[in-house]
Amino acid sequence: MQSRFDFVLDELQQLKDSGLYNLIRTIESAQGAWIVVDGSRVLNLCSNNYLGLANEPRLKEAAIQAIEQFGVGPGAVRSIAGTTSLHLKLEKALADFKGVEDALSFQSGLCANIGTIATLVGEGDAIFSDELNHASIIDGARLTRAKRFIYPHRDAKGLREILDKEGKSARRKLIITDGVFSMDGDLAPLPELVEVAEEYEALIMVDDAHGEGVLGDHGRGIVDHFGLQNRVDIEMGTMSKAFGVVGGYIAGKKILMEYLRQRARTHLFSSAVTPPDVAACIVAVNLLASSDELVQQLWENTGYFKKGMKSLGFDLAHSETPITPVMLGDAKLARSFSQRLFEEGIFAQAIGYPTVAMDKARIRVMISAAHSHKDLDFALGVFGRVGEELGVL
Repeated sequence: MQSRFDFVLDELQQLKDSGLYNLIRTIESAQGAWIVVDGSRVLNLCSNNYLGLANEPRLKEAAIQAIEQFGVGPGAVRSIAGTTSLHLKLEKALADFKGVEDALSFQSGLCANIGTIATLVGEGDAIFSDELNHASIIDGARLTRAKRFIYPHRDAKGLREILDKEGKSARRKLIITDGVFSMDGDLAPLPELVEVAEEYEALIMVDDAHGEGVLGDHGRGIVDHFGLQNRVDIEMGTMSKAFGVVGGYIAGKKILMEYLRQRARTHLFSSAVTPPDVAACIVAVNLLASSDELVQQLWENTGYFKKGMKSLGFDLAHSETPITPVMLGDAKLARSFSQRLFEEGIFAQAIGYPTVAMDKARIRVMISAAHSHKDLDFALGVFGRVGEELGVL
């Protein structure tokens, strides 16, 4: 008898045959430079733990204290009975750190993007989005009734041409870009995009998930990096990458945060971030505000590793950040490369379609301040051996 889920089996087999089936490994230790994965101790080169804060003792202690005071769960959505004094303290710390009027905490960066985009634009409006923007931006735009226009990657001139042609009839215009593009590690040309936004009286929003804690003074992000304070209307950030915890936020004008508190559906209809997470986030923000030592170490490690990989002959595309794509092209080759790395003691996952284009499969290496030069030398040695073995070098 044919199962109603036979199509699922067929789809899964196609993924496996094409090399696009994602092997999801199990982490059995705290995040750090070295972790236990599927029973093996391996060098961690694929987490977003940029500054090594995910297992930082001061963050853990703050989380424990918050559990003792507030318990483990929020008990409600923020708008009913889920807003604690910790949430307000975090939002104040984020606003001060970013140099803006206010900030609003969300359960994740995805929730922050989806809730904000769908709240700000609707029928009669237009969204202009970089072709390589994150899935959360794409999904947020799809939830609106606004017209959606895709401009060429990092192309302010192309954006201007689309605005000239399509933007004049829009009631409201919203330009959205990643700050750091998560698969390639390149930067948005934010100064040029801001000029276009100002010229066409459009709102501009930047998803700085991979820029927070990485770019700018003390890791304040891409807006600070380019000196564009007060010229970017909406900044989205995440607490789950460089800050080492979980959650997302929107930063900007106080009136915008007031509006999102009243109307953003992901804020209104999903329970608040838990007290221990919020407490740990506060400590992480304060640590970055007081010292840039970890940010500097992250960049030193990034330069060291990239120099070594280029000398071996690897193609690192156009990365400008600690995100280091090792370009392989073929998905099956990328899966085989990742498997061999794991067998040699390195955890670095293959990335393929639909996360990247069909012919752009890669190993995405994520550098951390937690890595030592000894760790990176070990990685370079393994990459070199596996690259030669598989005919990449």
